[in-house]
Amino acid sequence: MADFLEPIFPVRYSVWLACGAGLLLSMFMWVTSRSASGLMWALGFMALMALMALMALIFCDVRQTKHSILRNYPVIGHLRFLFEFARPEIRQYFIEADNDAAPFSRQPRSLVCQRAKSEPDKQPFGTQLDVGAVGYEWINHSLAPTTLPTHDFRVVMGENTDQPDHASVFNISAMSFGALSANAIFALNAGAKKGGFAHDTGEGSISRHHRQNGGDLVWEIGSVYSGCRNDDGSFNADKFSENARSPQVKMIERKLSQGAKPGHVGVLPGPKVTPEIAEARGVSAWEDCVSPAAHSAFSTPMEMMHFIARLRSLSGGKPVGFKLCIGHP
Repeated sequence: MADFLEPIFPVRYSVWLACGAGLLLSMFMWVTSRSASGLMWALGFMALMALMALMALIFCDVRQTKHSILRNYPVIGHLRFLFEFARPEIRQYFIEADNDAAPFSRQPRSLVCQRAKSEPDKQPFGTQLDVGAVGYEWINHSLAPTTLPTHDFRVVMGENTDQPDHASVFNISAMSFGALSANAIFALNAGAKKGGFAHDTGEGSISRHHRQNGGDLVWEIGSVYSGCRNDDGSFNADKFSENARSPQVKMIERKLSQGAKPGHVGVLPGPKVTPEIAEARGVSAWEDCVSPAAHSAFSTPMEMMHFIARLRSLSGGKPVGFKLCIGHP
């Protein structure tokens, strides 16, 4: 019976509803009677309803076949699921220290929230971090400080190219339009424009939101060749040259692997490929956008280097690099 009713209305919910209804009815009996005997009747009725509810719950737990814990430990087995449900909150609010969680602990998250609300974010009395731990880095004070010509720290990328770039050492890493919303891309590129650093487009190519604020771009090209592909998924040199020669594009990044999953296929599901995303990537809307595990434009390291040289030529001499993830050498 329990397994039959469960898809229609979970039996455990009906048990709790019965308990609540019994409690309300008992309170009603007590309030209307306003006497000691009425209170006794109300308490007795409430106890009877609770006993009947527990018996019904025991019956449902023993008869069901989905959870072995409830079948072996009726009623009290529900505590296990209750504690499991509350476990993240218990760890977050009672157990975790401010610097325990990963990748972002409570301390940096609180800092972001404070700054987002324009609240003071300065903390007195030093730091809670273990500055003596192995691998911790810091900047020491100097008794003989030097004078820096500028605080705009930059390095030259592509010294031997026709269009070298004086790139900032602080930039926005690759996050595609499609993985991030239009507003997020718009805001990140606005920050890149104001800060004088570069915004990596990610594998999703250059969208209209990347172009709106005019921040410097690093155009990332993956195995799907978003923004420079033919209908069959192969590389299109003309489309690449058109995008790469934009003054906003400062460098081109050749993506060899699927992030930390070299040799794996990447998929952007069809329901997420809106017409706007399809326009930026050069794919069909509402169809799966599949990034192949391997490139079709090259297959060996030497062919990859020749392909990079070709990209440099097609871009008008801009710096072209590649990135990859290596597991076991």
